[in-house]
Amino acid sequence: MRPSSSPSDGLLSGLSGNPEVDAELDDPALLRALLDAEAALARAGADAGLVPAPAADAIVTACHPGRYDPAALGRAADAAGNPVVPLVRELTAAVPAPARPWVHLGATSQDILDTALSLLAVRALDALRRHLDTAVDAAVRLADTHRHTVLVARTLGQQAAPTTFGLKAAGWLTGLAQARDRLRQAGDGQPAQLGGAVGTLAALGPAGPDVAARYAAHLGLPASALPWHTRRQPRLDLAAALGGLLAATGKVALDVGLLAQTEVGEVTEGGGGRGGSSAMPHKRNPVDAILIGAAARRGPGLVATLFAAAVQEHERAAGGWHAEWEPLRDLLHLAGGVTARSARLLTGLRVDPARMRANLDATGGRVLAEAVAARLAPAVGRDVAHDLVARAAAAPAFRAALLADPQIRAHLSGAEIDEALDPHRWLGSAGRFVDAARAAARQAGTWPPGCP
Repeated sequence: MRPSSSPSDGLLSGLSGNPEVDAELDDPALLRALLDAEAALARAGADAGLVPAPAADAIVTACHPGRYDPAALGRAADAAGNPVVPLVRELTAAVPAPARPWVHLGATSQDILDTALSLLAVRALDALRRHLDTAVDAAVRLADTHRHTVLVARTLGQQAAPTTFGLKAAGWLTGLAQARDRLRQAGDGQPAQLGGAVGTLAALGPAGPDVAARYAAHLGLPASALPWHTRRQPRLDLAAALGGLLAATGKVALDVGLLAQTEVGEVTEGGGGRGGSSAMPHKRNPVDAILIGAAARRGPGLVATLFAAAVQEHERAAGGWHAEWEPLRDLLHLAGGVTARSARLLTGLRVDPARMRANLDATGGRVLAEAVAARLAPAVGRDVAHDLVARAAAAPAFRAALLADPQIRAHLSGAEIDEALDPHRWLGSAGRFVDAARAAARQAGTWPPGCP
């Protein structure tokens, strides 16, 4: 359970979050959002002529978070099943008697809490987007800088064929940029909620839809065409987008962790003093990659909880709605942590092109077997070419076996074999794909613009 002060203050929770984002998710932030919703409701009622202006002013003035104790409200929430009920009670007591009938007018607890969580999500996403933009920009620079840096691609855990580190970074870039775009869309789609007891706004009379629209406008949230008490698509869109971000950053982290293994040594994380071991003085663990990977593994369960909770009965749910609150905050907490750590990881990543080339050459050219077979196939057919090259690849020295095989030499000269064994000649469209990833990221980067 996260502490009420700040999710990043605990012994463990600071390893999965980020202070800027967590400051928008803690209990004081939730209390502020709840009170913002109540204040907006009073203003909207006054705008529509339902609430006397002095009463609305008094309610707005009383909606100051410093007047209320989140911990006390949390304890009191047990009696009603949510914190809005005790908050409305305290807010009513805090305003002058003439204003009290107008507190929480026409709303139900779910209206206020759903709206507050929309505010919480939008504010947290606003905080994390700066880190995500930094991560995207760093991936662009890695793709550009290393567009010609060859390394061996691995498939099914084995060395496969040459690629470029620029293309690998372009893959990271594409995942991050797509996640950024989906988060922008999901964040923009978190609406205000106002439906009253059963979604009819009967307590507001014919002015109900007008009040709902004004309420959303005061909060800077989109209005919903009708209340969405048991129609949870906005939350599902957000959960899916957050899960996608965790997967995209987790992919980067997994690749970095594997490339940083001692036996591979093609990249290392930057940052002096990070990654030490309590037992082994020589260790430099890829700690950011490890923590991002840990968060990515937690995400699917949280996303699944939100999707499971979305099947809700009739007009108001008994338990499904309640099941969303903490998993949603947990997902946002994890998203803040992985974006900040991904930004730091990619910005400081140290790339070793010489080690990449050495690892590519470690099999004596066998990773170019496909290239040799492709040159031979027009003369002898694809299957025969494959078998001839496979036989040479099984020999102790691949190049020497190719040169010694009369069936191969009948069609390929030594110079042609050496050309086929040049990894730079077997990169296909890697450079074009780097350019395409860069262009797509720039086009998608409308939140905010500025992807270089």
